[in-house]
Amino acid sequence: MLLKRAAVIFRRFMRRTDEYIPILGWLPRYTRTEFKGDITAGLTVGVMLIPQGMAYAVLARVPPIYGLYAALLPLLIYPILGTSRHLSIGVVAIDMLIVSAGVGAIAESGANEYVGLVILLAALVGVTQIAMSVARLGFIINILSRPVVVGFTTAAPIIIAFSQLDNLMGLDLPQTQFIFVIIQDVIGQISQAHLLTMIVGGGGIILLWSIREWVPLVPESLVWVALSTVAVWGFNLHQQGVNIVGSVPSGLPNPQLPSLNLGDMRRLLSTVITLSLVQFIYIVSVARVFANRHQYTIHPNRELMAIGTANLFGSFVRGMPVSGSFSRSAVSEQAGAKTSLSNVFAAGVVMLTLMFFTPLFYYLPEPALGAIIVVAAIGLIDIDEIQYLFETKQRDGWIAIFTFGVTLLVGIQEGILLGIGASLIAVLLRASRPRVAVLGHVPGSRSFRDTARFPEAKQIEGILVLRVEASFSFTNAEYFKDFIIEKSEEEDRHLHSVVIDGMSINDLDTTAVDALKSVLESLEDMDIDIYMTGLKGPVRDVMYRSGLADLVGVDHFYMSPHRAVMHILSSRGGDEKLEQDLKAYRESS
Repeated sequence: MLLKRAAVIFRRFMRRTDEYIPILGWLPRYTRTEFKGDITAGLTVGVMLIPQGMAYAVLARVPPIYGLYAALLPLLIYPILGTSRHLSIGVVAIDMLIVSAGVGAIAESGANEYVGLVILLAALVGVTQIAMSVARLGFIINILSRPVVVGFTTAAPIIIAFSQLDNLMGLDLPQTQFIFVIIQDVIGQISQAHLLTMIVGGGGIILLWSIREWVPLVPESLVWVALSTVAVWGFNLHQQGVNIVGSVPSGLPNPQLPSLNLGDMRRLLSTVITLSLVQFIYIVSVARVFANRHQYTIHPNRELMAIGTANLFGSFVRGMPVSGSFSRSAVSEQAGAKTSLSNVFAAGVVMLTLMFFTPLFYYLPEPALGAIIVVAAIGLIDIDEIQYLFETKQRDGWIAIFTFGVTLLVGIQEGILLGIGASLIAVLLRASRPRVAVLGHVPGSRSFRDTARFPEAKQIEGILVLRVEASFSFTNAEYFKDFIIEKSEEEDRHLHSVVIDGMSINDLDTTAVDALKSVLESLEDMDIDIYMTGLKGPVRDVMYRSGLADLVGVDHFYMSPHRAVMHILSSRGGDEKLEQDLKAYRESS
């Protein structure tokens, strides 16, 4: 008996542990086939991650080596805590744009202070995401609606591409996220543009794009890095004005805690919140794509914990903020990834590079990295997605355009926050002015349907049947009240009854109760009775507790509009016209 109880407790403990450390649930069942797929995918992504990591570090205005540091510990931690089998972790272009804009506003790029703030930002983002996970705030994913994400991810690549004009043209441009300022500075310095740098950058864009289009299985970034590095070394292009990366530190980074300063933490707060939300939304969105494709489930709160822990511990080895990459995840899937352990093998490739191969990057030209960033950014632009939003729901399309415009013209963080604000306003407007359908009886049935959508549905003389298509709350109470009274007053025929089909009313608050009481008083002055049908239990409870049910009349509640109409026509006997209406209704039902 004692052994059985101990076994039950152990199984419960293991289930609980598996929930918090997902790798314990699937690693014991890990197979040789999965290992082969993961190692192939990891090696492929690792080769791809090296040039991209260095390029995205440049986008964030830090030395390229920090992009490689970010691809170490986070890639080892995510498989332990993450629930996605195919998500590829590392630095991401859009994240680096937010880093550049946020940190660049409080420190000068290239300085030790700037690098320290980027590492501190990674730690703060990690702590924030872990706190969000502990508080089970995974539902926050719904705050950033699809139109906001689409608008932001369409504008951000354009800003990313323009931000690389200095590297592609050999100009000394001030750090800014505003493309019109960049364009103005480029026009002012166009005479100082370096022709050879432009040839390297432009040639890189053409080559990268061609390989991606014609030979997609080839790691175009690595090919371009190798070719451009050899070209600079062979033709001494660095002595002719082409900027190169120069010395890249060898070896693994020494663990150290980020430098904590309350003033810096306060100045980074808005960037921390923005990046924490954007990373979470992007990770869950990408992870769901592959989860749906391979029929497994991801858990937003667990993803928050995984990426938060990865960011926090990554900062201990001088790593930048990391997230999930859609492009590298797609490559990983195509290469045969079966589990998130593919990230571990990718980290192994980066680790070997740091230990033995960083001297090979000495002659890597900066315009080559700029070309990688531009091609990656252009690949993120998805006009079809905006078109889909307009075709499906115009309001969502306009929210995407608004977010796009604000991000492009006002700023990155402002674009995200104002886009969220626009989405919330749209939700509130929809909630405050929901649709109220006028119903008519469908001949040959007991059904009542929307007269605007069913031409055969006919209204019954003297009776107005309405269906409220939303919860009845303070946001729309006055609207409902005005609508009911207005409809009652504007009817050409004489009304004696209003029937409210409440089948779709899920909630009723005290403000709505007061509004209904006011409606009752107004209709009573007009000698019009009100009837309620199809109300759900919780709604009826509120009406009885508030005394509203007594005001309406206990005999004015029915299961369906049909029963209410039958009662109305039967109870108002003595009138020849009503008797005819009742007879006609019975025959048509």
